[in-house]
Amino acid sequence: MKWGPEATAGNGKEAMGRVLLALSIVLAALGFAQQPGIAQQASPPQQEDVAAFFKGKTLRLVVGIGVGSSYDINARLLARHLPSHIPGQPNIIVQNWPGASSLAMTNSLSYNGPFDGTVIGAPVNGTPTTPFLQAGGAYFDPMKLNWLGSTNRETQVLYVWHTAPAQTLADIKSREILIGAQSAGRTQFDYPILANDLFGFKFRVVSGYESTPKIHLAMESGELHGTIANWSTLKVRNPDWIAQKKVRILAQWTLKKNPELGDVPLFFDLAKTDAERAALKLMLTRLEYGRPFFLPPKVPAARVEALRRAFDATMKDPAYLADAEKLKVGIEPLTGEQVATLVEQVARTPPDVVARVRTAMERR
Repeated sequence: MKWGPEATAGNGKEAMGRVLLALSIVLAALGFAQQPGIAQQASPPQQEDVAAFFKGKTLRLVVGIGVGSSYDINARLLARHLPSHIPGQPNIIVQNWPGASSLAMTNSLSYNGPFDGTVIGAPVNGTPTTPFLQAGGAYFDPMKLNWLGSTNRETQVLYVWHTAPAQTLADIKSREILIGAQSAGRTQFDYPILANDLFGFKFRVVSGYESTPKIHLAMESGELHGTIANWSTLKVRNPDWIAQKKVRILAQWTLKKNPELGDVPLFFDLAKTDAERAALKLMLTRLEYGRPFFLPPKVPAARVEALRRAFDATMKDPAYLADAEKLKVGIEPLTGEQVATLVEQVARTPPDVVARVRTAMERR
């Protein structure tokens, strides 16, 4: 198309029509589709009516492991109370998508969405470090996920059956014990593997169990000697084991001692060099965001903000806290921004530390 004097030669109305048509095409390309009232000032995307978007919708909260797990119980508790704090008060349903320690779910939501704020992921807490530590299988960038928050920090404990060949942490330097795990990427798997590499322990990890309750059954039958799991889970699900001394707690995995565990040794204290401390910190940081939730990338900023603030409000909701108390679910929340900061810190771990930990995981 010609522009300038030649374009307006001949029929003036026809030429003007061409100009208007061309202008409408340019405006459409820039995102200004002709609509009634286009002459009025359009609201910028960040000021969209979030309540109108969510009203009448059903959001999905997708849990990356099976029904009945502590992650699942925690997610279903959140799903019951979060909607009342979201603008527009949508419904929330919970779905379970177990597989590869939440990687199947996280990969799919990251790449396939939806990217509109109608789906929330609930992965295992090792998910943010998996892309750095696992050679294949993780096809997402944890720093591009929109972290909604975490409901709890966690303390993990190493415990063995009372008849296990090792009854102290020091015993495992000379006696092999069988540790039950679900899969790589879970603390049950990763922590003993790293302990073998850093400190010469003799953990033999047996993976493939569907859940911690299945591992517990294997411990009772003598198929396994022990496992690593959340202290909050053990004391709620198996208080009789503790009271009747059916298990011995040999160590706590966390950056700071849990006062409930008294003189149970802190595994982190075994580190004697900066390199050992850095390797352990890379793996233990995941417990700071013990129960994380995320939105896929590219969700509009206003919806991310609204859902983050709804999450924060839920963490202070008396009805939510009362339900958590009934279920014996610990609540020590982090905001989405705090989780994102921790994930970024993990991503800045020096390459040599990451390489050492990754080598340990591959050597298994």
